[in-house]
Amino acid sequence: MTGSKSPKGEFAARKLSNKRKHFRWKDIHYKRRMLRLDKKTDPLEGSPAARGIVVEKYGVESKQPNSALRKCVRVRLTKNGKQVGAFVPHDGGLLYIDEHDEVLVCSIGGAQKGAMGDIPGVKWQVTHINGVAVSQLVTGRKAKPQR
Repeated sequence: MTGSKSPKGEFAARKLSNKRKHFRWKDIHYKRRMLRLDKKTDPLEGSPAARGIVVEKYGVESKQPNSALRKCVRVRLTKNGKQVGAFVPHDGGLLYIDEHDEVLVCSIGGAQKGAMGDIPGVKWQVTHINGVAVSQLVTGRKAKPQR
């Protein structure tokens, strides 16, 4: 037997399966999944949406070749106190948000839970303000309730 480091023979099954288990940890996708690293670093902790309080309003410059100020808000999540930046959709959606409003944030839908389109560093978007959908506020179907 030349050149083989794997055990061979009739009674080698346990050694082979342990070896396979050991080398599986070299695969980065397996390792991240087993150690649950994506869930640990996720501010929403694996949930699809989370409630939070608006801390400040700000604008993010869009990436090339576009030129615009994308309206965003900084949100402190109520479940764990972490702060995330969230994009406010629709034309004039930021007009309905004041500081200390309660908003619902969810993923913006970029590739691999990343940023979407030309908004750098923003992975979340606001869907509801004080329990009312942003789209209904912008179209005028509902009025914004006061907290």
